[in-house]
Amino acid sequence: MNLFDMTKHISKFLVAILVTFVMFGCASQQNKDPLEGLNRSVYKFNEVVDKVALKPVAQGYQAITPTPVQTGVNNFFKNIRDVVTLVNELFQFKFKQAANTTGRIAVNTTVGVLGLFDVHSKAGGARTIEDFGQTLGYYGLDSGAYLVLPILGPSSTRDGIGFATDAFFFNPIGYIEDDTTRWVTIAAAVIDKRAELMADFDIRDKSFDPYAYMRDSYLQNRENLVKDGVEDPKGVSPYNVPFGN
Repeated sequence: MNLFDMTKHISKFLVAILVTFVMFGCASQQNKDPLEGLNRSVYKFNEVVDKVALKPVAQGYQAITPTPVQTGVNNFFKNIRDVVTLVNELFQFKFKQAANTTGRIAVNTTVGVLGLFDVHSKAGGARTIEDFGQTLGYYGLDSGAYLVLPILGPSSTRDGIGFATDAFFFNPIGYIEDDTTRWVTIAAAVIDKRAELMADFDIRDKSFDPYAYMRDSYLQNRENLVKDGVEDPKGVSPYNVPFGN
């Protein structure tokens, strides 16, 4: 069993847990954080991971990488992310948006050299954001209980299922056959997103209760996304970016 197959089995186990939490979470409409004690413990663990590994690496990346290169890398991963958006727009019958996203992917992948240059946006095109968590919300599934997942960061019972679905079925990165190439690509995506959110994390850390700030920001922005209220979520963790939420 290779590492990717092992990860698939772990994801299935995670989905089973999340389904259980959905049943629990949907019964708790008033309190969106019934697992706060556990969530805060996982949050502290994730903060250690960020402090020891992710933030220093992202800062080093910013220090040694020219800004145009950083922009190109960021565009590249957003172009991959657009594929996830396209699939979920089709699931939600948003055919006008899907046509726009199809054109965006086609233009940026070809003229934009595999997405390194966001030609579509420079020509006046718009980027929309959709994932399977939003798709489940589109069909009426409540977000359920707020969850902080190990390494993956802030989520909910609905979005946790959405993350696993996007990661292993819709995201092109998951179909890279070579283990080394796949995990290097995932690592690069995480570093890129952590660098992009550097200022947002600094604002969060200056708040009175960073955990509550992250939770409230995440839940509010996810709700806005489900209702098509905002273009791109803030307050999300960099950990889950390679695959979707």
